[in-house]
Amino acid sequence: MHAHSPLPRDPQTAPGARRWLRWLPGVTAFREYQLAWLPSDLTAGIVLTTMLVPVGIAYATASGVPGVYGLYATIVPLLAYALFGPSRILVLGPDSALAAPILAVVVQVAAGDPARAIAVASMMAIVSGLFCIVMGLLKLGFITELLSKPIRYGYMNGIALAVLISQLPKLFAISVDERGPLRDIVSLAQAIGEGKANWYSFAVGAGSLVLILILKRFEKIPGILIAVILATLCVTVFHLDSVGVKVLGKIPQGLPTFAIPWASDADLLKIVLGGCAVALISFADTSVLSRTFAARFRTRVDPNQEMVGLGAANLAAGLFHGFPISSSSSRTPVAEAAGAKTQLTGVVGAIAVALLLMVAPNLLRYLPNSALAAVVIAAAIGLFEINDLKRIYRIQQWEFWLSIACFAGVAVFGAIPGICFAVVIAVIEFLWDGWRPHYAVLGRVEGLRGYHDIQRYPQAERIPGLVLFRWDAPLFFANAEQFQERLCEAVAAAPGPVRRVVVAAEPVTSVDVTSADMLRELTRTLGEQGIALHFAEMKDPVRDKLRRFELTDLLEDRCFHPTVSSAVDAFVGGEGDR
Repeated sequence: MHAHSPLPRDPQTAPGARRWLRWLPGVTAFREYQLAWLPSDLTAGIVLTTMLVPVGIAYATASGVPGVYGLYATIVPLLAYALFGPSRILVLGPDSALAAPILAVVVQVAAGDPARAIAVASMMAIVSGLFCIVMGLLKLGFITELLSKPIRYGYMNGIALAVLISQLPKLFAISVDERGPLRDIVSLAQAIGEGKANWYSFAVGAGSLVLILILKRFEKIPGILIAVILATLCVTVFHLDSVGVKVLGKIPQGLPTFAIPWASDADLLKIVLGGCAVALISFADTSVLSRTFAARFRTRVDPNQEMVGLGAANLAAGLFHGFPISSSSSRTPVAEAAGAKTQLTGVVGAIAVALLLMVAPNLLRYLPNSALAAVVIAAAIGLFEINDLKRIYRIQQWEFWLSIACFAGVAVFGAIPGICFAVVIAVIEFLWDGWRPHYAVLGRVEGLRGYHDIQRYPQAERIPGLVLFRWDAPLFFANAEQFQERLCEAVAAAPGPVRRVVVAAEPVTSVDVTSADMLRELTRTLGEQGIALHFAEMKDPVRDKLRRFELTDLLEDRCFHPTVSSAVDAFVGGEGDR
C-alpha cells in the first residue's frame, strides 16, 4: 500500500455545511449517486411523463384554472422537491384530493376571471408552502397525526364526493354555478332535464372513464394515457369540437416565468384558510405515502424534512404560476414500477414536460375536457375509503359516526368549511379523551400481582385507611377540576375513615399551572380532614414540574414512592402516619 498525504478538508463536511446539508437532501443524494442507477432513472422518467401531462392538465381544470397551469405546477415542484425532499422516489404534482378545496376558494374569490383565478391559486400555493416550511422548521411534522383515521377517512370521502360531483357537468359540457356538492347535483339534474346536455361529450367522457377503470387493474398498462390519446383521436377524426365537445384548445408555448402573484381586493382570509387547509391535506397524504415507500426501501424519512420539502415545492409552484400540489399515490407507484431509483426520475419527467411545452404544445390542442373530467373522476373514485370504515363500524361505532359527520360536513358545506369542521371535531375528540379520562380506585386481588380496578374486580381487597386512586391521563386545565372531584368522591365512598390517598401517577405524563394550583388546593383540603396526599410511580419530569410550580413545600420527598406496592408498604409499616 502506498502512503497518502492528508487530503484537504472538504468544506462541505464542516459542521456548518453539515447543518445546511441536512435541509438539502438532494445535494447529499447527488454526491452519493451511482452511475449504475442512471439508465433506470432515465427510463422511469420517460414513462412517468406519460402520466404527468394528462393528469396535470386534468387536475388543473378540476381546480378551476386553465390546463396548462397544471403542467407549470408539475415542472417546478418536481425540481424543488428533488433538492429539498427526503423521500427517495416520491413524485409530487397536482393532486385530485386538493382539487375541491382549491376550486372552492378560486370560485368564490376569482369571480370567473381566469387571470384572477391563476393569481388566487398561486397565492394559495405560497400560503401552503410557507405553512409547511414553518411547521417543518418548528419540528411540528407530527401535526397531521392529531387527525384520527376515522376523521381523515370522513373528510377524504367528502372531498372525493365533491371532486366527483364537480366533474360531472364537464362530462355533459354543462356549466353550473359552484354552490356546494349537493346543490350542484340538483343544478346539473335540472340542466339535463332542460335538454342542455351534450351527449357527444358525455360519450367521449364516459368511454374514457370506463377504459381507465378497466385498465387500472393492469399496473404496467398506462390506462390514462391510452384513454386520453383515443379520446383526442376521436375528437380530431370526427370533428366533434364542431358539435359542442369542448377541447383544451391552444396552449401557450414556453416555460413558466417567475412572478409574485397578487389578486387585488381579494378576500385574503379565504386564501389563507384555503392554503392552510390544502397544506394539512397534502402533508397528511404525503407523510403516509412517504413512510410507505420508505418502508419498502428500508430507509427512514424525517417527517419534519418531508414537510419542508413539500413546502418548498408548493412555494416554488406559487412563484411560477402554479397552484398547490401534493404527493401522488398514482404517479409514485408508476415511477417505482418503471424502475426509479432516485429523485432524478422526477427531474427527467419535469424536463420532458418542459420540452413538450417548448417544442410541441399543439399536440394537446384537441384534448377533450370530458376526457380530462374522466381522469379526475377515476382518481376521485380511488379516494373513497369504504372497507376500513366497515371495520371501524364493527369495532367502534362512535368513531364511525364521527367519520360520517366529517363526510357530511364536506358534502353539505363544501371542501374548506368541511375540512375546518373535521379539524374542530378532531380537537374536540382529543380534548374529550383528556377531559373525561378513565380513572379507577385500586385494590388487591388474590392470585394477581399488583393492584387492580375494584370496578372490574369487585372482590378486590381494600387497605383500611388508604385510597389508591389512578388517573389515566395527563393533568391539565381541562381536567383538573374533574380530577379533584373524582378523587374526593373516592375518599367519600371509602368504607372507613381515610388517612392517606396515594395517586398511582404513572399515566400522568404532564401537569400545567392550572392543575398544579388544583393540587395545592387539594393538598390543603385533604390536610384539613387529616388526610395525606401521596404519589406513586410519578415520572421525574413531572415531579420536576411540580418543583418548578413551587409545590415542594406541600409535597415533601416522603410523599413520593417509586411503586404502588412501596407506597402501600410505607403506609402499612408506618401505620398510616402522615
